[in-house]
Amino acid sequence: MSRVLVTGGAGFIGSNLAEALLKKGHLVRVLDDFSTGKRENLIFNKKYPSLEIIEEDIRDLVACQKAIKGTEYVFHQAALPSVQRSIEDPEASNAINVGGTLNILLAAREEGVKRVIYASSSSIYGDTPTLPKHEEMPSNPLSPYALQKYIGEQYCRLFYQLYGLDTISLRYFNIFGPKQDPNSLYSAVIPKFIDALLRGHPPIIFGDGEQSRDFTYIENVVQANLLAMSAEHLHGEAINIACGKRTSLSQLLNVLKKILGSKQSPIYQESRKGDVKHSLADIRKGKEIINYEPTVGIEIGLKKTVEFFQRQQ
Repeated sequence: MSRVLVTGGAGFIGSNLAEALLKKGHLVRVLDDFSTGKRENLIFNKKYPSLEIIEEDIRDLVACQKAIKGTEYVFHQAALPSVQRSIEDPEASNAINVGGTLNILLAAREEGVKRVIYASSSSIYGDTPTLPKHEEMPSNPLSPYALQKYIGEQYCRLFYQLYGLDTISLRYFNIFGPKQDPNSLYSAVIPKFIDALLRGHPPIIFGDGEQSRDFTYIENVVQANLLAMSAEHLHGEAINIACGKRTSLSQLLNVLKKILGSKQSPIYQESRKGDVKHSLADIRKGKEIINYEPTVGIEIGLKKTVEFFQRQQ
């Protein structure tokens, strides 16, 4: 049993991770300002009264120091996670995604935590044509968000090299699953597709639908974080967290239509700035370093996600 902090613990990924850590018997503290996270995502605190919730902002160093005090592991999930939002407001995005990450690392170094597990992003690879994306490829950020995540990785690496703080960066590839918000302007494609189909509305596809992603179910991401917590020294490494399989948006929509028995046709709109055309992960390094192996494929993950959204109606 360990004392752990999950930043952004009221968000989609953070809340799923916090619940999994509680199920494992760990003492969990959540740090979230609830600007994008939701209190209902933490409803499991009724089952786990030991869950500690701190409502503060990671842009505040003192708040980060207070939250990290007494913890052994930090899962840094807090971010403004939208490419489009970062293009519209790069300053606010930078303050959280870079400044907030630096605050977490400073507080973690001061406290002497055993490890910081940092939520990075596949967006740092940009639109380089080589597939699959592997960790030794040069970064090519196409948006402020992608650049900010890359800078966060470099800070994690430097804090290991300069100060001996053990860190690892997990490059998430298009995560989906229960608790993902379909209603924000910046929502990901899967919850938006499901929400539209459930309402009997035509889903919107930006581009021609042939763009592809390595969609990764949330249980795989939670598993990766737990493995990163228990692995041997990780030395500031960065690894891909994905399934290693590519699905186009048209294929994705067809699977969802089949699950829901829908005949809705999509509406096509102009491609968005900063979006990459294709993304596919090489996950061999994750297998080597933390023994990561995805256990839930996209079709089963989609069925579970649809069932969750149906229960929410």
